[in-house]
Amino acid sequence: MAPSTFKGSFSITHIGTATAIFEIDDIKLLTDPFFSPAGTSWDMGGGNFLKNTETPALGLENLPAIDAILLSHEDHPDNLDEIGRQLLHGRHPWETASVVLGGQKYEVTATPCQHLPGGECTGFILTKAEFGVSADGRPNAIYFTGDTVYIDELAKIPEKFHIVAAVMNLGSAFAAMPDGPLQITMDGKQAAHLFHTIKADYLVPMHYESWGHFTQFGKDLVGEFQEEGIIDNVRWLTPGKSVKIL
Repeated sequence: MAPSTFKGSFSITHIGTATAIFEIDDIKLLTDPFFSPAGTSWDMGGGNFLKNTETPALGLENLPAIDAILLSHEDHPDNLDEIGRQLLHGRHPWETASVVLGGQKYEVTATPCQHLPGGECTGFILTKAEFGVSADGRPNAIYFTGDTVYIDELAKIPEKFHIVAAVMNLGSAFAAMPDGPLQITMDGKQAAHLFHTIKADYLVPMHYESWGHFTQFGKDLVGEFQEEGIIDNVRWLTPGKSVKIL
C-alpha cells in the first residue's frame, strides 16, 4: 500500500541487471540501458572480465515510448552497452535539474556513489509537486541508488526528502584491483543499513543476477533482509513484468 501522503502511482518493469522501466503516473523512464544477449563479454583490463549469463527480458524493439533515461554511469557496459547507447546532461552530486515530462515538472537530484576508483557514477532522486509531501513537509521522492556501496554521505538524503521507494543496485559485485578484490555494489546488509538510514518506506532490489562478478543473489538477499527485519518492506521484481510499487 502506498504511503498515505504519497500522491501518484509508481510501477517498475525490470528488464535485467540495472535496466528497468520506471512508470510514474503517465511517464516512462528507462534506467541504465543494457540489451546485449547472454554470452556477450567485455575485457575491462586489469584482470576484470564481464560476461552476462542471461538475455534481457525485453529488447529495444519491445520498449514502449520512453520519456527520459536515467543513466548512473556510462563507462561500464553492464549499465550502458553499445545497443543502449543508441537511445542517448550529466549531474554532479546534490545538483538538481528540472525537466518537464507529460506536462509536469520533475526535479532530478543527483546523489553520490562510490563505485570503481577514478570512475564517475551517480544515483538519482525524483520528485514533483504532485507527489505531495510527508507529514513534516519534506517532498515525497523516489530514489535510484546507481552502482554504489554504502557511504556515509547518503545520510543527508532524509534531511531533504521523504523516500517512499528506494530502488537499489545490489549483487555485492567485486572488481579485481592491485591491492585485492574491491566491493563495488552493496550487499543485503548494506542495503538494509541504507534503507534504515534514509528512512525509506519500501526497498526495491535490482542488479543481483546474471553476472559473474556478482557474489550475492536473490536467495542470499532474502536471508539477509529477514535477518535485518525489513523483508516486509521489500518489493521484488520479475523481469519483463510490470510490478506496482506505489
